[in-house]
Amino acid sequence: MQHDLQSNGLNGKRPIPPVIRVEQLTKNYYMGRTVVAALRGVNLQVQRGEFVALMGPSGSGKSTFMNLLGCLDRPTSGVYLLDGLPVSKMNANQLADIRNQKIGFVFQSFNLLSWMTALDNVELPLVYSGLSRAERQRKAQLALSIVGLKSRAHHRPVELSGGQQQRVAIARALVTSPSLFLADEPTGNLDSQTSMQIIAILQELNARGLTVVLVTHEPDIAAYAKRQVKFRDGRVLEDMPNPLPIVARLNFGHSAQLSEEKQVTL
Repeated sequence: MQHDLQSNGLNGKRPIPPVIRVEQLTKNYYMGRTVVAALRGVNLQVQRGEFVALMGPSGSGKSTFMNLLGCLDRPTSGVYLLDGLPVSKMNANQLADIRNQKIGFVFQSFNLLSWMTALDNVELPLVYSGLSRAERQRKAQLALSIVGLKSRAHHRPVELSGGQQQRVAIARALVTSPSLFLADEPTGNLDSQTSMQIIAILQELNARGLTVVLVTHEPDIAAYAKRQVKFRDGRVLEDMPNPLPIVARLNFGHSAQLSEEKQVTL
């Protein structure tokens, strides 16, 4: 009941806004005189602590929507509030700050800098944070510990497997303590066993309260999320809870370490 009172503002406190709130969001692309409507009036809310899978075939609009959620692009019209902030009205510099401070990204390609160690890659988003080098490294080490890679901190990407590189990318996304974790086909370049390791980490992070939005075209991957939103022709076709998500199991030998880090915040 206390949670309900707080979320509705009935105890005198301001209500907690959803992490994501979009209203009548549209995105058009222009090819000469041709207008391509990628998104057509999308309405969606994602509450704090949800694990949502965005699904749909190629051309459905899910990737365009992901880009807008991540402030990598701007909508043609409509409203997007991130943590209550009107990001759809922000300029490029403001959006860059939002991306750095409130959003963690993981993509299908790992996007690690090859000449940097895992620790340096994870520390990178904190370079302009105003933190001391020692504090940046402490946070980066902790993020690597959370994904079970503390012992690989000084290895470069070429010395890591694909799954380990993706775990470094997850640690890099976590190091700023984001409000929203966006994962765009994070298992697309991985084999099935390694994919389950990545999904298990996402579920563990979500269990700690992190809001996770996962883009996938694979129904078997979406089955691990608590809610499934299906796109078709630029619209939300279906938005359904998944009351019995499959639970992935960690099997890379660091599940105990993940458990030990569970109560630690970055």
